[in-house]
Amino acid sequence: MILLAATPIGNLGDASTRLRETLANAAVIAAEDTRTTAKLLRLLGIEARPELLALHDHNEHERAAELVERARTEDIVLVSDAGTPTVSDPGFRVVQLAAEQGVDVTAIPGPSAVVTALAVSGLPTDRFAFEGFLPRKAGERDRFLASLADERRTLVFFEAPTRLAATLTALAAAFGADRPAAVCRELTKLHEEVRRGSLDELAAWAAEGVRGEIVVVVGGAPEREVSPEAALAEVQARVSGGERLKDATRAVAAASGQSSRDLYAAALASRG
Repeated sequence: MILLAATPIGNLGDASTRLRETLANAAVIAAEDTRTTAKLLRLLGIEARPELLALHDHNEHERAAELVERARTEDIVLVSDAGTPTVSDPGFRVVQLAAEQGVDVTAIPGPSAVVTALAVSGLPTDRFAFEGFLPRKAGERDRFLASLADERRTLVFFEAPTRLAATLTALAAAFGADRPAAVCRELTKLHEEVRRGSLDELAAWAAEGVRGEIVVVVGGAPEREVSPEAALAEVQARVSGGERLKDATRAVAAASGQSSRDLYAAALASRG
């Protein structure tokens, strides 16, 4: 089978007994960076020397078939540099192919920067969406953020420290300067820091320069009080722009609190 093994995101003490046993007994480990995984084995005091195979963004499509085929007859442990494989890290294509071909996949649960940041952010945790890294190009980033402006769930992003200030500024422009957020830096490490405030405040703080691994958590959009007439007008504008009526009514209803069924009926009636 294929075993997805979550590794520490900073503190080695977070390596579970099960993870240590799995790595110690592994004959084959598919790793995002074999050097990083070899170092992890040394730091955990694991003397075994398994076969280390590189599995990263540039070769996963080609290597997936090989790993899945080998997993029919032997266990393949899959790890990323830190955290849970497949979550903004290599592994998805392997799991997808294994599922298609009936090869067993299991997980060694453990650290996740997404869930850790969400837990300490002080923002609602009952409903959230993980959006990974934002597009690098400003135009693509801004269009993507505009599509999330009315999202009611808490949003979680990864970001590089060198782009953090620009990203927070873009978030403030798209979501509003007062939207609450948290920047979680160096989680579980010696210099862990959680900075909370509005997007505008956090952008000003980040402008001075920030280091380390970064997770940004942003509060969901507040519920808007929209009249039925205004909601219908928004649906009509979306449809005029090429959106399907069902999709438009569903999106506007979710953002406005109006009934999707009533909006759909009103839109049909307005067509005469």
